[in-house]
Formats: sequence, C-alpha cells, structure tokens
Amino acid sequence: MEADKIKDSIKRAAQELFRKFGYHKTSVNEIAKKAKIAKATIYKYFDSKEAILHILLMDYIKVSVDDLVQSNYNDIDEEAYLNNLIMKTCRLSYTVCNEFIGWDFIRESTNSQDFLKNLSNELEELLMASFIQLPGIRKHETYQQRLRFLIKCSKSIVFSFAFTSVSDSDVRKNFVSFQKEILPYLVKAAVSV
Repeated sequence: MEADKIKDSIKRAAQELFRKFGYHKTSVNEIAKKAKIAKATIYKYFDSKEAILHILLMDYIKVSVDDLVQSNYNDIDEEAYLNNLIMKTCRLSYTVCNEFIGWDFIRESTNSQDFLKNLSNELEELLMASFIQLPGIRKHETYQQRLRFLIKCSKSIVFSFAFTSVSDSDVRKNFVSFQKEILPYLVKAAVSV
C-alpha cells in the first residue's frame, strides 16, 4: 500500500507542476521536492519524467473518453453523435497538450512529437474500444474501419492546425472551420455503409 501512496504523491506533484510551469520547465528534482521524496525514489516507480507525464495523461484521458462516449448517445442521431464525439475528443486532445505539455515545447522538440503521436494512437484505441461497447453500434468490420478512419483523419487535421497556429484565437478559428467545413463530410462518409 505504501508504494501506491508514493506513486500517487509523485503523480499529484508532477500534475501540479506541469500545469503551473509546463512539462519542459519542470524538473524531476522539483517533482521530488514537491512530493517530499528523494529524486531516486521517483526512478524506482517511473523510468523518466516522460513516463510520469504519460501515466497522468492516460489517467485523465481514460476518464474523459468514457464520459465522452457515454454522454448523449441515446438522445441524438448517429451523425450528430459522431460530430459531437469527434469535436469533444479534439478539444480534449488540445487541452491535454495545452495544459500539461505546452505548445512551445511540442513545436520545438522531436521527442515530444513522437510522444504525442504515441499518445494520440492510444487515445484512438481507447475511443474505438469505448465506442464499440455501446449498445446499438453496428459491429461489422467495414463500419469499424470507417470509424477508425474518421478518428485518424480528425486527429491528423486537428494536430496539424494546432502545431501551425500562432495563437489561441487561431486555434479557435481552426476548430470552428474544421467543425463546419470538414467534419460533416468525414462523418457522413463514416456512417454511410
């Protein structure tokens, strides 16, 4: 039980520091100090600062994805549901990058881009697994392939404008443009089997 408390302490300290200063500007020494443990203790439980970030993000994403997939499913038609789900997932991805990692570091670091790619692939798998569990979802392989294509396209488009946008207002404009001009066609292609 002591090990769980120590891991939780490390995660809480890291989350607070990442949100306050960003991933890049937070050191393992600072995390250890905030958690009131020795730096070596962190490496007993986590291989690296990146591993701490990864577990924090996955915890956050798992809870968020379950909430996203379940919300409003029975209340609206399939196209509207997928539209809402993709937009909420895109906003979740952006929030994760904005709050935990920091865009300057993401744009400048090759390692962080690889990290984000892996994270976004895990998000895709979580979305697919959660979505397929819903009652009434068509289970045949072609439909699932189209859903995966919808998620991959949306993810690629959103990350591309997030990486290239200069300001938050640019990102908001791009989200609106994506939602109105691109996403409806992607969703229509995914559901018309």
